[in-house]
Amino acid sequence: MEVLFNVHAVTCKNIRTTTDYWSYIIEVKHPESFRSIAEKAAEMAIETLSNSDVVVREKLDPFVYLYYRRFLEYFICVVAKHLNGEGYIITSYKTDQVKKGEVVWRRK
Repeated sequence: MEVLFNVHAVTCKNIRTTTDYWSYIIEVKHPESFRSIAEKAAEMAIETLSNSDVVVREKLDPFVYLYYRRFLEYFICVVAKHLNGEGYIITSYKTDQVKKGEVVWRRK
């Protein structure tokens, strides 16, 4: 499996994904979010992880974090699972609002 990117996130975790899994996210899981920006989607995910506006901990799974970054009229949300100082991407999508939950990091 070829690693597409491994980013040092604002939460001080290294978050990674593979080329194949990223293609699955943008082509199968959330094509509606990335259809018009597919060629920039990975760059936007990297920017979201490394330069987030806000990071929220998921209520149901305390090891899952939602990273948000505003791009024009919407946010890109990158959902990552943290394990042992490392992390991996579960999914990513466009949204118009930040999900409620415990805010663990916010841009000042």
